[in-house]
Amino acid sequence: MKQYRYSGYRSFQYLEPGVDYKAFRLAKELDRVPSTVVPVTPEEEARVWRLLQENLVIDLHEHAFVVPDDVGEIFEYRRWGRDWTGYEGLTRSGIDVVFDNMMDGTALVTSRNGWKWDDVVYDIGMRLSDIHHQDFLVPGLTLEDLTQAKKKGQIAFVISLESATMIENELDRLDILYGLGVRCIGIAYSEANSLGAGLREARDGGLTQFGREAVRRMNQLGLAIDVSHSGDQTALDTVEVSEKPVFITHAGARALWNSNRLKPDDVIKAVAQKGGVIGIEAAPNTTLTHNHPRHSLESVMEHFEYCANLVGIDHVAFGPDTMFGDHVGLHHAFAAQLSIGSAHGSVSFEEVPYVDGLENPGDFPNIVRWLVKHGYKDEEIAKAIGGNVWRVLQEVWYR
Repeated sequence: MKQYRYSGYRSFQYLEPGVDYKAFRLAKELDRVPSTVVPVTPEEEARVWRLLQENLVIDLHEHAFVVPDDVGEIFEYRRWGRDWTGYEGLTRSGIDVVFDNMMDGTALVTSRNGWKWDDVVYDIGMRLSDIHHQDFLVPGLTLEDLTQAKKKGQIAFVISLESATMIENELDRLDILYGLGVRCIGIAYSEANSLGAGLREARDGGLTQFGREAVRRMNQLGLAIDVSHSGDQTALDTVEVSEKPVFITHAGARALWNSNRLKPDDVIKAVAQKGGVIGIEAAPNTTLTHNHPRHSLESVMEHFEYCANLVGIDHVAFGPDTMFGDHVGLHHAFAAQLSIGSAHGSVSFEEVPYVDGLENPGDFPNIVRWLVKHGYKDEEIAKAIGGNVWRVLQEVWYR
C-alpha cells in the first residue's frame, strides 16, 4: 500500500456538530459495498504498488466527497453547503492528484436548479475552508504543487467544474474562478448555455461567439478545458478554437454503446489530434458495452482499450467520476438537474447499484491491477495513469 501523510482528520472537525452545523449520518468511506479486487499474483500486486509509487498518478475526474447514508437527505445536505471530503477513503486510492469537480451542478444553497454563480462560489469556499484545516489534501494550483504533494505523501486537490454555465455572459468571471483555485472547466453540461450546447440538446449549434471568446480567455488564463458534457459540434468547435490541447475528462466511446453521454470517434480523434486526452468514465451505468452490458470494471476497460486503439496510448487516461456513497441513488435524486434521462437516451440497460471494481475513488488501484494482468508494459501504464495528463498540463497551465 502507498503510505500517505494522513493524521485521521475528518471534515469540519474544527467545529462542533449540532451547534455550528447540522450533522448527517454519512456513508462509509471504506468497504461500503463488496467491490471486487482484481485478482493478481503477489508479484503482480507488488508491481502494481511500485507503479503507483514511482509515477505521478493523476485521477482526471472525481467527486471525492461523502454522500449521506440515507441518500434521501441529499437535498438538505447540499443546502447546508458542507460537503464532507472522503479523506480516509482516499488513503486507499494510490493517487497523487485528484481533479475534484465539487458538486457544482447540485449546489442548491440559493437555487433549486443549480449552476448559479453564488452557489458555486459558496461551494468552492466552503470546501477549501475545510481543506485548509488539514495537511493531507493540499490545493493543486501549479505543476510544482502536484509534484511536491507526491514527494510529501500528500494528495493534490485540483478544483474543477463541469460547466461554465455560472459565468453567464461575464467573461471576467473566468478570471475570478481561476483566482479562487479552479484549474479545469467544462464548456457546457447538459443544457445549452451562453458558450455552447450540452449533450441534452437535440440541435447543437456549436460554440457561440461568446463561447469562442471564453475559450480564448481560458487559454490565456491557463485554465484546462473539458468537453465531456458538451454536444458533439460544440466539442469539435472548442478543439478547433482552442490554442491548447483539450480534455475529455470523463467519457467513453459511443461506438461501444449508443449514448449521448459517450463520445463519437470523430470527437475523440479531434481531441487527440490537438494533443488532448480522454479520461475513461466509470460512473454507474455510463460506460456500458454490448460485450459487457452490466456495468463493471470490464465494461470500463473495454472503453479504455477501444480509445487506446483508436487514437493511441498517449491520449487516454482515467476519470472515473466516482464518490463515497450511493452514486445511483444520487443520480435518481438529481435526475432533473443532471439530465440523466437525456444522457442515456432511449438505450435500455440493466441498472447496477454500483460499478463492481470501481465503486469509489479508493478503487483506483484496480485499474492498474487490470492493466498489469492484461500484459501492459510499465511505460504504457505510466502514461495512462498520469503521464498523459501531465503532458497536457505542461502545455496548458500557466507557469
